[in-house]
Amino acid sequence: MNDVTQITKQGKDWVLNTGSPHYIQTQKKLASFDVFANGKKIRNSATFVKEGINVNFVEEIVAQQIFVRTYERGVEAETYSCGTGVTAAAIVNHYQEGTNTIQIKTLGGALAVSYKKNKNNFTNVWLHGPATFVYNGKIEI
Repeated sequence: MNDVTQITKQGKDWVLNTGSPHYIQTQKKLASFDVFANGKKIRNSATFVKEGINVNFVEEIVAQQIFVRTYERGVEAETYSCGTGVTAAAIVNHYQEGTNTIQIKTLGGALAVSYKKNKNNFTNVWLHGPATFVYNGKIEI
């Protein structure tokens, strides 16, 4: 994943770029939270409407484990998982908890993110998770 060199606080929330721009907001009871309506509202706000932004809602399950749900720009809906989004959520979690590796639950499955932190820079960022073959096709020309 990309190195992260800038994280901006916006009210109680965070904005950073992990290869795509991400907005991180902490939520309680995330399983029943309306990700579509709330994500759409933030993504289309005056601040972000021109360029767009992915909106990630995060709930801490236990120390070093979070649940992330994402409203993704371009898709304009919730997706089951977003690699750059869970990476952004893990980095923001570092600011709040001081962890260097975090386990992440998404609707699409379990992931983990690890990185090295030097001052306010995050380098050697790795997204860990299973790879599953989902389709095989053949095209005749």
